[in-house]
Amino acid sequence: MAVKASTGLYGLLLHAAGNAESHIESRLSTIGLSLPKLAALHQLVTADETLALGILAERLRCVKSNVTQLVDRLEIDGLVSRAPDPNDRRSRLAVITEAGRRSHTQGMKIQQEAERELFGVLTPDETAQLARILSKLDRRQP
Repeated sequence: MAVKASTGLYGLLLHAAGNAESHIESRLSTIGLSLPKLAALHQLVTADETLALGILAERLRCVKSNVTQLVDRLEIDGLVSRAPDPNDRRSRLAVITEAGRRSHTQGMKIQQEAERELFGVLTPDETAQLARILSKLDRRQP
């Protein structure tokens, strides 16, 4: 496939990523989740259900103020609660709730289904090649 000079590979990459994100976001919204909410719940599940907000921010690769707002929304939804950190009086922990665990399970199923829909047009060889290319781009340091 020839790439138009006006679009470029970067434009194609961003456009494809935006389409993929929109597709998954629309599916997750049916259960009240978004990709950031699912990512936070996933970090809590993989960390045995509790993380300090600063560590959660690091794992999500964002600033602590964004995580604070994200945890606020998750707390309003009943998916996460806050607790004092027994190891650091200045720190607060995000703690996943039972409803949060259920939402995480549902959200991961939806994400996997959406990925199958999106990438189902690719052959197994194309899928493997895309994974290699994206991994190579991700490892590249600007």
